[in-house]
Amino acid sequence: MASTYSTDLSLELVATGEKAGLWGTITNTNLQLLQQAVSGYVEVTLSSGTTTLSLADGSASANGKNLYIKVVGTLSGNASLAMPASTTGGNANRVFFVEDGTTRGGAGDSYTVTLLTTGQSASTQVPLPEGATALVYSRGSVPATSLGMLQKGFTTVTAASKTAYTAVPGDQIGVDTVANIVTITLPAGSVGDEIIIMDISASNGFATNKCVVAPNGSENIQGSNSSIDLTTNNQSVTLFYTGASKGWQFKTNTA
Repeated sequence: MASTYSTDLSLELVATGEKAGLWGTITNTNLQLLQQAVSGYVEVTLSSGTTTLSLADGSASANGKNLYIKVVGTLSGNASLAMPASTTGGNANRVFFVEDGTTRGGAGDSYTVTLLTTGQSASTQVPLPEGATALVYSRGSVPATSLGMLQKGFTTVTAASKTAYTAVPGDQIGVDTVANIVTITLPAGSVGDEIIIMDISASNGFATNKCVVAPNGSENIQGSNSSIDLTTNNQSVTLFYTGASKGWQFKTNTA
């Protein structure tokens, strides 16, 4: 009877009486895979499009079996990191950390990074804010979900080079309006999502060139599908998504 493979890590499960003389090699490979799942670290380069991790059967070099994954590289478009939905053994369940170490560009906006289980629709993928570290659960046929933002990222929007930015849940955004007005467009949200926007201008801050907080077309801000202007120097606001009716609410609004 041939070997079979476990569901989540594709460990080789040797049938009784099989693989004579190979047990040592197979056992050592399985131990390496368990080590990766407990403490393994790997860097994965993203550019654009979807990069799919590997859960290849019995492979100690399969990058999707590591506990901690750091995505790196200079993005040339929106990018996604996909965990396979299944292995030979069936639906694969993986809990893993993802750290963003990418360099993001984009004309007039920034490219995005999302995390998903293979086959997951774009609307339910997990956004990874710039510079953030997240704990993610991939559950085979069930869409990947975030188990929490362990370290929030920070992204800077400087009007001298960029006057518009589309936020993602979990963003902390420093806005420099020294040269022009900046528009921050809020994303579709899930209850509990937060976004922080703050004035970091060295001069000519929000009182000179305002920061416009705009809805995305389908979500409200304080119950209305209208933009709100931030016009006070050194202002910092936290927006909290409360649901479809009120949409994004100001949790704090300070100057």
